[in-house]
Order: sequence, then C-alpha cells, then structure tokens
Amino acid sequence: QVQLVESGGGLVQPGGSLRLSCAAASGSIFSIHAMGWYRQAPGKERELVANFTSGGRTDYADSVKGRFAISRDNAKNTVYLQMNSLKSEDTAVYYCYGDIRDSSWFRMDYWGKGTQVTVSS
Repeated sequence: QVQLVESGGGLVQPGGSLRLSCAAASGSIFSIHAMGWYRQAPGKERELVANFTSGGRTDYADSVKGRFAISRDNAKNTVYLQMNSLKSEDTAVYYCYGDIRDSSWFRMDYWGKGTQVTVSS
C-alpha cells in the first residue's frame, strides 16, 4: 500500500516562506504518473496548487504563479513545494496527491492526510 507522508506546514506571517515535503512511502511503487499539491480552505472546494505529470509538464494555479515552486527528487519519490511571499489567502490545508502504479500494476490516486498552512500576523 502506498502512503503519502507530508511535512512542513505551520504558522507564518504574511510575506514569509514555508517549504512542504511529500514522500511516497512504499516498497512497491512501480511508477508515478503525477504528483503534486492541492489545498482546501474553509468553505471552499479543494483546488490544484501545483503538480508534475509524467509527460514532464508542470502546472500551477494562477494564484500562486511566481510565488510557489514545485520540485522533486525522483530517487526518493518525494516532491517539495517552496512557498514564498505567502498571503493570508494561502491559508488552507495542503494535501499531497499522487497518481501511482504499484508493482502489482494497480494504478490509483493517493492522498496524504493534509498539513495545515496558516498565514497570519
């Protein structure tokens, strides 16, 4: 069973920075087709923040372009989200997402448990 383990959330002042990490922990990963981050603010729907696809494309929400950067370490099956110039509207629970095929050739979507990011003075 694949698990996505997130870390790095917390409280930060407006204009500050945080770095989130997400590791796909399992001994049975065959391939990762997409991996990235979504977020959900109170009273709002979950939305894409940034992700990588297997085709090499990187997608960002318009609201974070120029401020957030996604990166990855393929050897560790880990993605990172560097968040700079944080705003109060970035406050949300951030969820790691992975479209992963395991060694049994079973492919499905996986979600982490979420990590809270709060931007407040």
